[in-house]
Amino acid sequence: MDFQNRAGGKTGGGGQASWSESNRDRRERLRQLALETIDLNKDPYFMKNHLGSYECKLCLTLHNNEGSYLAHTQGKKHQGNLARRAAKEAKEAPSSMQPEKPRIEPKKFVKIGRPGYRVTKQRDSDNGQQSLLFQIDYPEITDGIIPRHRFMSAYEQKIEPPDRKWQYLLFAAEPYETIAFKVPSREVEKTEGKFWTHWNKDTKQFFLQFSFKLEPKIIPPPPPNMRVPHPGRPMFNPVPPPPMGMVPVPPHM
Repeated sequence: MDFQNRAGGKTGGGGQASWSESNRDRRERLRQLALETIDLNKDPYFMKNHLGSYECKLCLTLHNNEGSYLAHTQGKKHQGNLARRAAKEAKEAPSSMQPEKPRIEPKKFVKIGRPGYRVTKQRDSDNGQQSLLFQIDYPEITDGIIPRHRFMSAYEQKIEPPDRKWQYLLFAAEPYETIAFKVPSREVEKTEGKFWTHWNKDTKQFFLQFSFKLEPKIIPPPPPNMRVPHPGRPMFNPVPPPPMGMVPVPPHM
């Protein structure tokens, strides 16, 4: 049989390789490639059974030697199973794939007690608007700390039974304890000049002043079945005076 002049043959090449020979060469190249890139000691799916053969725990396949297993790991079946396993693990634990947020440790301070304070009630002489001025003293405040404040509703605190008529104004600055003031639960006017804060670094005093919004005056309507008098007219007709020369006699005399 002429092997040199058949299709695909080359002179001196020994003829065209069969499919089994090509497949054997391909598996040998894959095995050599896997030996260079894969460490079997770190492969979680590589296992040697009691019969001396090798198993792939992912694909449930048997292999006679390590080279056969390494060639299998480069194949389509093993690579497809690896992709499906990775997708399943990512779906079951999506949070584990996200980078962990850096944890911020809270600062710890030794509390030294409550600060001194002064509260002044004020009223505008023109419109009667009420306001409060708070002065908090922090002589031993930590360097770099600025006092903070916030309003708290009666339903947030756990010290007293909640009462919607009241709210609480909190002041905090390390290393002092947080203090709170109980104020009426009225709307606060936060326009310019009506709400302001000031931190005096020299005297270590914190000031806060706010005003309550003016409530509109409600004029009650007149009672029913009552005539409103016209301006300049009496509400009832006056009794005419008695005629001259006559003296009214009281009844039953």
